[in-house]
Amino acid sequence: MLSIPQPLTSQGRPYPACRFYSPMKLKMWCAAISTTNQAIQVSQIQEKSEKGATTADDNAPDCTADAVSALASAKKVVIIPGYGMALAQAQFKVVELASLLEKRGADVKYAIHPVAGRMPGHMNVMLAEAEVDYDNLLEMDEVNPLFAETDVVMVFGACDVVNPAAIQSEGTPISGMPILMAHEAKKIIACNFDKKPGYSGVPNPLYDNSKTIMMLGDAKKSANDLISSLQSID
Repeated sequence: MLSIPQPLTSQGRPYPACRFYSPMKLKMWCAAISTTNQAIQVSQIQEKSEKGATTADDNAPDCTADAVSALASAKKVVIIPGYGMALAQAQFKVVELASLLEKRGADVKYAIHPVAGRMPGHMNVMLAEAEVDYDNLLEMDEVNPLFAETDVVMVFGACDVVNPAAIQSEGTPISGMPILMAHEAKKIIACNFDKKPGYSGVPNPLYDNSKTIMMLGDAKKSANDLISSLQSID
């Protein structure tokens, strides 16, 4: 007999973990990185990289003050979670930061790329665990037109799904893959472990964008540092 899992719930309501998953879209994205086998190979490379990446760059500049300055005046904020957020178990701190920004008058949404993380729906599950209302989760087609009017985009542990090389460069493993257009925002805060490429091995020009503030290191610590700094100026 098949065992039917109970649906995830958020604030007492069913939480559709695969709300943003479309088999047709997933097939298209798999094709964009050549084959499913290649995607698996890239994932295996990532796993090896994760095992070797135990410490962040201690020489990285502390950009917390710049990030806080951008957030303090932001009215529209979009948070983009990625696999790095899951690795750091940062979802609770990320949501705490979002709540603080909302109390300061900002409109905060979450942009979900369907293939972010280990599997489709991974980010939905992580945010459901942190009790995010799924009405605040926007799928790619819905959120992409909003980035140009967004004051600050916060990236937590995402790389390939926000990599402009996918739409600006030909001949890369991610060329043609739909991405979240984070680079169109007025300011980007990237809370990633380091500046190394993601699963695909393709360098991310977003990191060198003049609008981007890099907060390198553990995503959970970065979120906590932002919370503490914002609270200190209230």
